[in-house]
Amino acid sequence: MDNARERLALIGAGPMGLATAKLLVEQEIEFQGFELNAGVGGLWDIDGPRSTMYETAHLISSKTMTEFTDFPMCEEVAEYPSHREMKRYFEEFAEHFDLARHFRFGAEVLSCEPLGGPGEGWRVTWRDGEGEHTEEFSGVLIANGTLSTPNMPEFKGHFSGELIHSSQYRYASQFDGKRVLVIGAGNSGCDIAVDAIHHGVSCDLSMRRGYYFVPKYVFGKPADTMGGAIKLPMAIKRVVDGMILKWFVGNPQKYGFPKPDYKLYESHPVVNSLVLYHAGHGDLTVRPDIERFDGKTVHFKDGSRAEYDMILAATGYKLDYPFIDDTLLNWQGDAPHLYLNCMHPERDDVFVLGMVEASGLGWQGRHEQAEMVVRYIKGLRDDTGEARALQKTKAQGFERATGGMNYIKLPRMAYYVDKATYRKAVTQWIGKLAGGQP
Repeated sequence: MDNARERLALIGAGPMGLATAKLLVEQEIEFQGFELNAGVGGLWDIDGPRSTMYETAHLISSKTMTEFTDFPMCEEVAEYPSHREMKRYFEEFAEHFDLARHFRFGAEVLSCEPLGGPGEGWRVTWRDGEGEHTEEFSGVLIANGTLSTPNMPEFKGHFSGELIHSSQYRYASQFDGKRVLVIGAGNSGCDIAVDAIHHGVSCDLSMRRGYYFVPKYVFGKPADTMGGAIKLPMAIKRVVDGMILKWFVGNPQKYGFPKPDYKLYESHPVVNSLVLYHAGHGDLTVRPDIERFDGKTVHFKDGSRAEYDMILAATGYKLDYPFIDDTLLNWQGDAPHLYLNCMHPERDDVFVLGMVEASGLGWQGRHEQAEMVVRYIKGLRDDTGEARALQKTKAQGFERATGGMNYIKLPRMAYYVDKATYRKAVTQWIGKLAGGQP
């Protein structure tokens, strides 16, 4: 194989792509990075051509629970950083590890096609300001993120006002003078509803199901930094954490929020206290699911109706890897079925990085995923016994690392894992691969 064909193609220069690039450099594996945006940061670059960021967006986890272990955020960065602070952090990360030189920026990957069977190389086609280009690589590392392709549901009837997805939302001034309905009460939906309360004439929030609400602060400290010193069985942890939520959040049902039809931790919680505050002050009306649209009138499934000038659908995103055939990623249902959410059971020349969600996983948990993959690639090239053992393990069949958690059946939960179960498996493989000998 010539030198060009020994290189890997790495798609994406967001946090996952940057972590992977850093590790590839450390393991002396050649690669070429591709990034659609003009610089690093991925999702956190609000100026990117397909950005889904909005001006008031902040991390929902605290900086100390989110940052890379070997590159802490600066002391002056807020406990819950804004998107601009996050973009600056990733720029500083890339500069510190000298990663930008490995990427082509303003380069949109159009297709990744295998040249033959597994291990025979890939043809990658991309487009930049100078036109289309094609090059061959030994493998493909996909790190283009999970929150870029909007999931826009279909509704009965026709709405004659303004109907947008949250991916099209940027500024709170978009709500000025309007009666607003936000559909979906996930973290973005609740954040955006608070913006609409302050800038619109009125704001209603339509919900299909209930959520568990978690405050950002408990006893004056970021909520996600509390606990963790003592590992509790899930049944006991639910009782303890449920009591804490009752103390600090109260009962959201008294404000009109539906009661969750699942147990705590079987779906991601909403980290937002302000939406409850405004519901308690009468600034927000909670509505049920939508039956149909009729002009500017929205009919809800409980028989009620109301008029709106603007509807914003905060209905999430779909996993989407448009530049590669689904069959090459072993799709099953709503997500690729990959060992530890990143490794194909049969192929060792295509990996998906960052297709993993877990409460409290942070960037470090994703960094560990990348380290496992990169060390595996290095181990295969060095023909180590540990790499062969991992190759055999992933080919024998596997289940998602849920730790026995019964996550609700939604597309956004299709790649959710239990943090402790997942990190234990990943770090064990890192330890074995790091000590491997040819």
